[in-house]
Amino acid sequence: MAFARTRHRLGRRPLAVTPRRNLERIVPMTSSPHVLIRPASAADFDDVARLTRDAYLAAGYFESAEHPYMQHLQDVASRAAVADVWVAEADGAVAGSVTVVTAGNPYADIARGDEVEFRMLAVDPAVQRGGIGRALVDAVVDHARSTEGICAVSLTSGTDMVRAHRLYETLGFDRVPERDWLVPGTDIRLLVFRLAL
Repeated sequence: MAFARTRHRLGRRPLAVTPRRNLERIVPMTSSPHVLIRPASAADFDDVARLTRDAYLAAGYFESAEHPYMQHLQDVASRAAVADVWVAEADGAVAGSVTVVTAGNPYADIARGDEVEFRMLAVDPAVQRGGIGRALVDAVVDHARSTEGICAVSLTSGTDMVRAHRLYETLGFDRVPERDWLVPGTDIRLLVFRLAL
């Protein structure tokens, strides 16, 4: 699969429309010379598992990497076998990742037929607050805008993921409380955000 490179400034629309599946781009950053958003390769899976584990544990979402959902998050190979896993590479190292799906995908929780959903957004704690999470979300939004039949981007977030909520809101996502849902078999409520394109 070939990926075209497009350049754009963080927080601004790309200079060229990114065709569907052509998601590789270099994003100028303030804290790092550049961030490359690209599909994850098998060589990236260990890095994605590590940074996802570290990000969720550092934020206090789970007490242990042995939690069943943490094990699920760290199984990057299974995820990449059926969904699109993208990475943000900064200074030659994988610094963040996100999983992108559409309705009907085994990893889709809430996507409707006209939505792209992203999940499992994580940034290595060592480089958080440097714009990497924003660059990943911007890439998802650009991808959705260039995909025929897609008119929105949706996501689910835990009630305690307040920093992430602020990011989504600054990027124009709206809360959709009528689509909130409970994790099956628990009383854990998950919040839905949506960006109309």
